[in-house]
Amino acid sequence: MAKELLGKYLVRKMGKKIISLQITEVEAYDGHKDKASHSSRGQTKRNALMFDRAGIFYVYFTYGMHWMLNIVTGPKNYPAAIFIRGAGNISGPARLTKFLKIDGTFNGKTASIKNGLWFEDRIEIISKKDIKRMPRIGVDYAEEIWSKKPYRFLLKFL
Repeated sequence: MAKELLGKYLVRKMGKKIISLQITEVEAYDGHKDKASHSSRGQTKRNALMFDRAGIFYVYFTYGMHWMLNIVTGPKNYPAAIFIRGAGNISGPARLTKFLKIDGTFNGKTASIKNGLWFEDRIEIISKKDIKRMPRIGVDYAEEIWSKKPYRFLLKFL
């Protein structure tokens, strides 16, 4: 699912202003066994949304200053999500959420026009050769098999 999100657009409506950015970098987090995932220690108050239905946002606060945006992708009770790391010319998940004014108020909301944050598929074809796979960033604490998994996906041509 993470590779499928590359090239789609993250769209944010703020009042009458609409900002649309092509998604250029994501990371996948896949289930209970993924030691780099927030869900690896079971369901908690913080990560409960990862266990919910696909299509809702899991937004959390980190380092006492940054909001992180994820979209839940697994079926109910299977904690899988895609972490949005970059879009448009914005590289870095904290820069992205700051630019789009995404905060905890989006946590648990459905990706939709009504909620002011959604995804659009503009039928741009992204070839497999245009996608670079790499290990995820900042998960060195996880078991080596999970910290080295190539679950980070980037568009090569950027």
